[in-house]
Amino acid sequence: MLDFKVIELSDREWINKLLSLSDFRGCEYCFANNLAWRRMYETKITRYKDFYISCSFRKGIYFTFPAGSGDYADVFSQMKSFAEKNSSPLVIGSVTPDKFPLFAELFPEDSYTISADEDGWDYVYNSSDLISLAGRKYHGKRNHLKKLPADCIYSPMTERDFDDCIAYAAGSYNRSDAYDDYSKVCEQFAIHTYFEHFDELGLMGGVLRRNGDIAAFTVGERINSDTLGVHIEKAESDIDGAYPAINNFFAKSAGKDFAYINREEDLGIEGLRKAKRSYHPAFMIEKHTVTFK
Repeated sequence: MLDFKVIELSDREWINKLLSLSDFRGCEYCFANNLAWRRMYETKITRYKDFYISCSFRKGIYFTFPAGSGDYADVFSQMKSFAEKNSSPLVIGSVTPDKFPLFAELFPEDSYTISADEDGWDYVYNSSDLISLAGRKYHGKRNHLKKLPADCIYSPMTERDFDDCIAYAAGSYNRSDAYDDYSKVCEQFAIHTYFEHFDELGLMGGVLRRNGDIAAFTVGERINSDTLGVHIEKAESDIDGAYPAINNFFAKSAGKDFAYINREEDLGIEGLRKAKRSYHPAFMIEKHTVTFK
């Protein structure tokens, strides 16, 4: 029987070891994200042999496709038994199309369904594109970047920036009047977690200041062997060029050693979707949910 627990900072070493075996590029396959957003979906984790299993308990039982290495028939059997003992069907999310043949090999075709989770697909960009913004397709971005006030100064994030970034994020939250928005509340918890354990989590960040005040900041981490993930990005919307600047400067300072930059999903928010598409992703990480009957 699988034995789930709340994820803790002390789990980082063994989880990262198993994540590295799969080398998935999805934003849900990095330790800092799992730790920081654990409240959002009431997520708990467990290890089964050489598999790392994450499961949401907020609305029923919802597994993330396990990371690691070993016998998938065995681990799926364990997951199915756990779900059934908790009066739930086996539901596995974050299933990419390359995993479809695995399910077809292990299970009868009529025993499960596959549905797309398009709002959760990750936008993945060539790091070189976000760094250079070269070519006609980025003409508008370059023009927007030129509007950035000359007194805005970017620097890689250090411990001296943490308190200011936390205060800025809290101020943005308070101004948004989002006290009843559960996702926004969880975001504040995630931001606090990132800064509380910034170095221990191996995070990277960037800060844009104007006259000493925060104009924008961002936080990310290595997801796998070739991809940088951007977890948080905040900017003053009334400062022309602040958003493209924090995007471009962070790509230059932190993304140069990676082939790709994962800027995560759009959550079905039309404005966010439009903004992410405007940067011309190299590809999307298409995620689906497999639900057993």
